[in-house]
Amino acid sequence: MSKPTKKPVLVIGGGMSGITAAVEIAETGRDVVLVEKDSYLGGNVVRMNNYFPKLCPPACGLEINFRRIRQSSRIKVFTQTEVKSLEGSRGDYRVRLHQAPQYVSDLCTACGKCAEVCPEEGPGEFNLGLDKEKAIGLPHAMAFPHKFSIHQKSCRFEDCGECAKVCTYQAIDLKAEAKDIPIEVESVVVATGWKNYDASLLEGLHYAENPDVVTNVEFERLMAPSGPGEGRLLRPSDKQEPKEIVFVQCAGSRDENHLPYCSAVCCSASLKHALTVQEKYPDTHIRIFYIDLRVMGRNEDFLERVSRNPKIELIKGKLAQIRADRETGKLEVEAEDIMACRKVRYEADLVVLATGIVPQLPDIDLSTGFSGFINAKQSSGIYPAACCKRPMDVSASVKDATAAALKAIQLT
Repeated sequence: MSKPTKKPVLVIGGGMSGITAAVEIAETGRDVVLVEKDSYLGGNVVRMNNYFPKLCPPACGLEINFRRIRQSSRIKVFTQTEVKSLEGSRGDYRVRLHQAPQYVSDLCTACGKCAEVCPEEGPGEFNLGLDKEKAIGLPHAMAFPHKFSIHQKSCRFEDCGECAKVCTYQAIDLKAEAKDIPIEVESVVVATGWKNYDASLLEGLHYAENPDVVTNVEFERLMAPSGPGEGRLLRPSDKQEPKEIVFVQCAGSRDENHLPYCSAVCCSASLKHALTVQEKYPDTHIRIFYIDLRVMGRNEDFLERVSRNPKIELIKGKLAQIRADRETGKLEVEAEDIMACRKVRYEADLVVLATGIVPQLPDIDLSTGFSGFINAKQSSGIYPAACCKRPMDVSASVKDATAAALKAIQLT
């Protein structure tokens, strides 16, 4: 058994899984370095309208964990930071962190004066380009750390500089530079999570060409109170409420040309979306095209509730293509209805593609396996957790992250 060290544990990824691992490790009395590439913690969960199994809003699970981080002196958070190198072995890992320029420092109080004078705007990063936002601002209402950030794609920096001129707290430095930070850690939890499969690669579905064809993650933002419609579900093209919505399951998943595996959560997500829409807009008609409906555990209740709803049709069949009617602006979907043994065509105001989960990997040498997911067994001292290891929902991810945290603090 190796000797105890005073070195911290490194957690890569500040989503729900990484946050869970960090707070669990810290509460055992160990120091933690939590690294996140975005300017805020929360990962994919913070973008959701609600999540399983209780359909809680993001604040339900994240706010208590943010409070645990704020109250802990053992967790050091680095945002806008990535791991560039990792060398060594269990008990003695040497790590090089690369932190992007910190144009807005921790002196920021989020007073908003800088955003008031900012003349530039661009596609909203948090809302996945579904709206516009100023070049400087709070990433979203729950942002942790709660400070403004600069969007480099739309900011003109020193060619403008209006934000820095009005900052009372001198929190803005438009000349800030990136820096490398060397640290030593005992062990590593990799919780880098997942991203959506690129829907523009799906032939015949015209995701990139038609704004009313959206992914399941974009649909979360369209429904969210903090989204582009501020809680109203509006079509991106004309900002009207859709009356006919089509959900397309396995959009790229279980397909040897794209993702050969099931992403585990897509069916439950679409059923959840359908029920959420029906509760808020009872006159909306919804069709869900599926290969198989795979729901399990506590999520089976969603399928039962959807099956009883006369405004939601479950159609077993694969969608072939989507066309846009130039005169009406409506979408026409063409698919097979296996149970009826025929091809069908339906009009829709909005089409939602249930695209699969793709692992997000850190820029370090790790052993990967099936479809690029990180192998569960790495060299001693490195422990992958949750969706970078395999697809799973939030509840399962939290449990898996807790298990990884336990392994990271045990001496071997």
